[in-house]
Amino acid sequence: MVLEGLGRSLRSAIGRITGSTDVSDRLVKDTIRDLQRALLQSDVNVQSVLDFTKKIEDRVSNEKPAAGRSIKDHIVRIVYDELVSLVGGGSELEFRPQTIMMVGLYGQGKTTTAGKLALLFSKKGFSVGLIAGDVHRPAAYDQLHQLGEKINVEVYGDPKERNASKIVGDGIKYFKNKKVVIIDTSGRHSLEKDLIQELKDIDEVAHSQERLLVLDSQVGQQAGPQAEAFHNSIGITGVILTKMDGTAKGGGAISAVSRTHARIVCIGTGEHIRDLEQFNAGKFISRLLGMGDLSSLMDLAKEELSENPKAFDIGKAIMSGRFTLDDMYQQLKMVNRMGPLRKIISFIPGMIKFDVGTNCEESQEKLRVYKCIMDSMTKEERSDPSIIKASRVQRIAIGSGTDVRKVRELLKGYISGKKVFKNVMGSREKRYHIMKRVEADDPSDLEK
Repeated sequence: MVLEGLGRSLRSAIGRITGSTDVSDRLVKDTIRDLQRALLQSDVNVQSVLDFTKKIEDRVSNEKPAAGRSIKDHIVRIVYDELVSLVGGGSELEFRPQTIMMVGLYGQGKTTTAGKLALLFSKKGFSVGLIAGDVHRPAAYDQLHQLGEKINVEVYGDPKERNASKIVGDGIKYFKNKKVVIIDTSGRHSLEKDLIQELKDIDEVAHSQERLLVLDSQVGQQAGPQAEAFHNSIGITGVILTKMDGTAKGGGAISAVSRTHARIVCIGTGEHIRDLEQFNAGKFISRLLGMGDLSSLMDLAKEELSENPKAFDIGKAIMSGRFTLDDMYQQLKMVNRMGPLRKIISFIPGMIKFDVGTNCEESQEKLRVYKCIMDSMTKEERSDPSIIKASRVQRIAIGSGTDVRKVRELLKGYISGKKVFKNVMGSREKRYHIMKRVEADDPSDLEK
């Protein structure tokens, strides 16, 4: 999960308030001290931390709880508000037809992030084109081309051309019918004059609506000065922070960038091509504090429904009571595509406070093993698990590289799950009427 250590420390600090029977001045001071320690350990600037805690002290002393709100809830709300303010607000990335130029120093992850961003827009229904404008780094074109193939997005470039603005100009013409064009550019080890001039030349032919600075969040507090330097040079419109999955310095990077009043539009949360999230300060803090983010979880689920044509068939199978191992197999694939269980759990209010770290990893591994077992079954066995007797169990165990106990465990879980589905859906008549409504109406009814 993003900034897992910081989130755990913040939840522990707030737990002092929520778990107490009486809220005293001493308790508030201890809580504030814990909040300071948590933020400093995450590399947040000392002055920012002091300003943050001073605002909390002033608001707790001078503001009265709203009608119907307890003093505990009031203090938690103040902490939430000030944390949101600390990491910055600003408008989110707009999904509309546009040209986007990616800029940044060498090794910050521009090319990979360009691919991730292209996928993000593709999933929103936009036609996307990628332009390979990095003419200095060896194999930059090849890397972007491979990413484009992986996400089914066309890439324009010319590995033999050394004039970046010419490539971009030709690419803009080539992609004239695309709704969104994303330009990958060169980087340097520092912000040098030739880099600034090259970026200005590219922008002159691209007329980009967004100039997004890609920053490695592991630079911590240095992210602020870097964002400011790029903005003063070429006028960046937003920042994407990469490598936010678990880095302690991520908190410092976010707060440092927000101090420059730069708009953080996305954060990279892993190495997978799908691991790029729109940044929303309120949702981000809500997840850190264990309050969840159900709207983002629903977006993930809807994405999976739209991308997997079998999803509605699985829903019908569940409602009809004909749920097979084949349906269960498709479910596991959908869950895996939505992301690691740890990430999914962080979206659910209250779940993260149980600190399911080890269990979560065990569950993820168990899902992987189950998928291997089902890969070793025949189509007939997955469609009708009742035919799987001792000899078949032995063959499946050997074929999947597991053991008989694991195979029987999967079959037992499947039988229990099928019973639960039947109980939840009720009688055959009830299931029949639900199915008829779904078939008659828009398939989006299933999302409800």
